[in-house]
Amino acid sequence: MTSPDAALRPLLPSPLQEVADDRFASHGIRLLLKRDDLIHPDLIGNKWRKLVPNIEAAGGRTIVTFGGAYSNHLRATAAAGRLLGLTTVGVVRGQELADRPRNPSLARCEADGMRLHFVDRSTYRRKADPETLDAILGTLGARDAYVVPEGGSNAEAVRGCQALGRELRGRADVVALACGTGGTLAGTAAGLAPDQRALGIPVLRGGFLTAEIRTLQERAFGARRGTWSLDDRFHFGGYARTTPGLDAFAEDFETRHGLPVERLYVAKLLYGLVTLAGEGAFRRGTTVTAVVTGRPFP
Repeated sequence: MTSPDAALRPLLPSPLQEVADDRFASHGIRLLLKRDDLIHPDLIGNKWRKLVPNIEAAGGRTIVTFGGAYSNHLRATAAAGRLLGLTTVGVVRGQELADRPRNPSLARCEADGMRLHFVDRSTYRRKADPETLDAILGTLGARDAYVVPEGGSNAEAVRGCQALGRELRGRADVVALACGTGGTLAGTAAGLAPDQRALGIPVLRGGFLTAEIRTLQERAFGARRGTWSLDDRFHFGGYARTTPGLDAFAEDFETRHGLPVERLYVAKLLYGLVTLAGEGAFRRGTTVTAVVTGRPFP
C-alpha cells in the first residue's frame, strides 16, 4: 500500500496564524492558532495525526473502529478508507439507531464505503473487554481486522501526535487543545520542549482524563512525558452539548477573525482560553497557541 503521506499529500507542518484579539492583548498575551484543520480536507487536524500511524500499522487489513452517532473519528476513518482503498467498519453505539434514517454524519460514513454495525449501549460500554471485542469481531467476520479504539487514541496515535508538539517547539509558552479521549494531548505534551507546557480543555464531563492520559503516555513511551494539565470547567454539559452562550461566543469569534469555529471542541477551547486570560492565569508576555483540531462539518 502507498504510504498515506504520499497518497494524500497533507499540508504539514500545519500553518501557525497570529490573531489580534483584545481579550488577550489587554493582558499582555499573544494568541496563535495552530491550523491543524488545514492539514487535509477529509482527515482534519488531530484525526490525521492519530489515524495515519494506525493505518500504517494495519498494513492493508480491514480497520474496525468505534464511535457514537456523530463521531468525527468515524467520519475521518471512513474518508481514509475511501481515499486509500481500505475496508472500514464502524461499530456504532446505539442498537436503536440501526433502523432509523441515518443522520448526516453516519450517512457520510456509509457514502464513503464504511460498513456500520450497531450495538446496544451495554455492549458498547464493554467493547474493550477481550471477550466482548472478540464476539463483535466474530459477528462481523473480521477476527483478523486491525482494531482502532474509540476516538483513535492508542499508543500509535499518541506517538503520531508527538509531531504536533515538535512543530511548536520554540513557538509558544503554552499549547492548548480541546480533549476528547486524551490521545492528542498525550502526544503533543511529549513532543514539546522542556520549557513549554500543554493545557487540555476536556469536552466531556467526569474528570477521568488525567488517568487516561497518564496511561496512554505509559503505553506509548513507558512513562509520563512532558508538562501538562487539564481544566475541566469548560465542557458545557458534556460531549456534543452546547449552549446559546457558547454559540454566541463562537459566532463572535468567527466575526472577529474570519475563522469558522467548530462547536464541540474548538469553541470550548477558545472560550476556556478567553476565560483563563481574564482570570490572570497566564503571565504577561506569554504566547499561547490554541490548536484548531477541527472545523464545522457541512
